[in-house]
Amino acid sequence: MLNVGNILHESVPIAQDEETGNTVVRTFGNTTKRAKLNHVSIMERLGMMDTSKAVTSMAGGRSYVLKGGLVQLQVALVSYSLDFLVKRGYTPFYPPFFLNRDVMGEVAQLSQFDEELYQVSGDGDKKYLIATSEMPIAAYHRGRWFTELKEPLKYAGMSTCFRKEAGAHGRDTLGIFRVHQFDKIEQFVVCSPRQEESWRHLEDMITTSEEFNKSLGLPYRVVNICSGALNNAAAKKYDLEAWFPASGAFRELVSCSNCTDYQSQSVNCRYGPNLRGTAAQNVKEYCHMLNGTLCAITRTMCCICENYQTEEGVVIPDVLRPYMMGIEMIRFENNAQAEGTTPDKGE
Repeated sequence: MLNVGNILHESVPIAQDEETGNTVVRTFGNTTKRAKLNHVSIMERLGMMDTSKAVTSMAGGRSYVLKGGLVQLQVALVSYSLDFLVKRGYTPFYPPFFLNRDVMGEVAQLSQFDEELYQVSGDGDKKYLIATSEMPIAAYHRGRWFTELKEPLKYAGMSTCFRKEAGAHGRDTLGIFRVHQFDKIEQFVVCSPRQEESWRHLEDMITTSEEFNKSLGLPYRVVNICSGALNNAAAKKYDLEAWFPASGAFRELVSCSNCTDYQSQSVNCRYGPNLRGTAAQNVKEYCHMLNGTLCAITRTMCCICENYQTEEGVVIPDVLRPYMMGIEMIRFENNAQAEGTTPDKGE
């Protein structure tokens, strides 16, 4: 089943090329401003990111070390993200970071096994590191049967994510924007398949992600993803692309998808009364499942660095300061900003 795509919503743009087929739904903030240093140069000037041979020789390409204020910023984003969702009725969820092969086969596409997933071997069995907490949260509902869901199940997934990024060679290879290991806070919703409920939740989830990025003061646009760029599970997907003023480009920070009953059929998460022994026993309903990024931590850090840079360093967004012991700025080494920038790859 995972080789066959979901039924698309009527509002999905029909096109193969996402460069021309995606449609912009709305924008927020100043998406034309420009800045001097990109996120790679900024983190290097801060002296708190290391992607040198000293790091890659022990962990391979696209590995990194963060230190000092950047670690504090990372932890602040995790804590603020969780608080943001808990205040909106989400339950924090901390999953295992690897899944058995048969379970991963129920929640991942076949292409992901080659291009995205790391395999872990030991004790005679094979497991796979998760690429997102969406995977174990969906698997957590394997074989469940909900006779009704008066309120949706709303989870705030917190996990480290592991991705090979085999299909992304040459794109964003510098810095920490596209890496093999990163932390992410994820929205995940399980709801009734009836009365268009899941479509209302999709709009709520992208709105929540927008409110989060607005609170950080990050300019962005919301994009309705075209049919040719959707994965098999999604019936519709929104991306939130933030503006990177030094790179002069929009870059994806958030993806929100309604997978309707695609994932729940795969994990056999049923909905409705048990009709065994009745004339309607062959009528099967499945819960609807949705997922959406709230905060991909390293990417958001990159965006903050570009949008909040000054001559002295990086100003901390107001909402994060209580999580950073009141720190208002992470300063460049020696309080000096060197000339020039590090060019982005794959722009």
